[in-house]
Amino acid sequence: MPLVGEYNHSIDSKNRIFIPAKFREYLGESFYITRKMNKTCLAVYSEEEMNRLAEKLNELPDSDVSDIKEFLFSKTILVTPDANGRVVLLPSMISYAGIEKNAVIIGAGNHLQIWAENAWNTEEKNRDMAVLRNKLSSIGL
Repeated sequence: MPLVGEYNHSIDSKNRIFIPAKFREYLGESFYITRKMNKTCLAVYSEEEMNRLAEKLNELPDSDVSDIKEFLFSKTILVTPDANGRVVLLPSMISYAGIEKNAVIIGAGNHLQIWAENAWNTEEKNRDMAVLRNKLSSIGL
């Protein structure tokens, strides 16, 4: 089942954010958080999905993907939620995503994304539906 939905949460003074229970069930006991490469947000992957991504990258020549590996893996953390379902984010991750206090956690199919609330609202407001429809059509959907 794909990860779906949108949830508003805030980062507390200890850089913790709550991950909704339905997402934790999918992600497992521990999961990975990293920077999203093509968006200014964070990506959350199950161990299985992160392993799949790493395997794909490792199949390619290092000369083609070393920058991607450095970007992706240097700031990736393996987290285990506390008893209240919270995980601690690195300050560099919070800064990368531009999160000040309020965040939005969205399901994105095979992973989650954690956005600064204002950035997510802007992303949604500026989404070009014509471009999206063309992309869907080009892949047969």
